[in-house]
Amino acid sequence: MKEKLELLKLLADETRLYILNILLREDSYVEKIACELSLTPATICYHLKKMESAGIVNCSRSQFYMIYSVNREIFDKPLYELIQKDEPVLDTEEKYKKEVLSHFFRYGKLTQLPTQRKKREIVLLEIANQFEQNRTYDEKEVNAIIHQYHEDHCTIRREMIAFGIMAREKETYWRV
Repeated sequence: MKEKLELLKLLADETRLYILNILLREDSYVEKIACELSLTPATICYHLKKMESAGIVNCSRSQFYMIYSVNREIFDKPLYELIQKDEPVLDTEEKYKKEVLSHFFRYGKLTQLPTQRKKREIVLLEIANQFEQNRTYDEKEVNAIIHQYHEDHCTIRREMIAFGIMAREKETYWRV
């Protein structure tokens, strides 16, 4: 997405658009483009280097001149391909998990404990992420962490143990 954003930023410049229009008609070199646009060769060179680094134009040597041409592969694509996000598609399990969490959590607080077993497990695992592996907690610490999410820390603590997410021995708890 970052590359696409850079491309769109580069195209949002009047001089670069004029240069692209010239190059769409025919391949050209810096001095000729500068003469046509009444700009200095240094200015044209600056813009062409930026466009070349973004892959908008290509450059090749022809005797004494560097000839620039439009990378037509970019401009042959439909606009929606250019702006479409290259985000990996979440698998259905991950998507389901996100939906459950967004439904049962508001502003970082658990609104209610789900009755459905699978949803309840997802919610409990989310809270359990606050507990470090290979560390023991006393009951007071466990309650304090759970209380950040929901006031009924007793039920949630019992459910975490019942689901095998946490284990307990006397007054000591740990993440399984």
